[in-house]
Amino acid sequence: MDGARQFGAGLGAAATAPLDDLNLRREYIPTVLLQAEANPYDLRNLTRCATIGAEIARLNEALGPDTDEPPAPDGSYLSERAADATAEAALDAVRDATTDFIPGRGWIRRLSGAEQHSRHVQSAVQAGRMRRSFLKGVGMQRNCAPPAAPAWFRPRGGSQR
Repeated sequence: MDGARQFGAGLGAAATAPLDDLNLRREYIPTVLLQAEANPYDLRNLTRCATIGAEIARLNEALGPDTDEPPAPDGSYLSERAADATAEAALDAVRDATTDFIPGRGWIRRLSGAEQHSRHVQSAVQAGRMRRSFLKGVGMQRNCAPPAAPAWFRPRGGSQR
C-alpha cells in the first residue's frame, strides 16, 4: 500500500482514538481468540491433520501469520516502504494529538472500562498465539505437514494421521 493510501485509511481511526479511551468504541475480539482464551489446550474434534490445519488457519486469520512463516513477497521498493513508514509516523502524530487533549487520560481509561477491555484484547491475542503454537506442536507429534505443523517441519515417511 502506498503511503498516501495508508495515511488516508488510518486517519479516521487515529482521529477517533478518544472514543476508545472513553470506551465508546471497542476493538472487536474474534471468536476464535475468545475460544482460545477459554481453553487454549482443547483438542476436541482435532483428531486429523486437516482439522488441526483448519484451526490454525482460523487463528492465522485473526492473528496474522506466525513467526515461522516466511513474509509474503510484496515486491515493494525501498521508496514505497519509506512512504509507508512516513504515513505510519504521521498517523501516530494524529493519534497522539487527538488523545493528548484529554486531561487525566489514564484515569478516564480506567474509569470508563477502556483499560480493562484493552487488557482483555491483549489476553485473547496472547491465548490465540499460545493455542496456535500448541496446535503446531500437536501436529508435529502426529506427523502432520504444514500448516498443521510449523512451516519448516517435514513429516517422516508418508503417514499422516
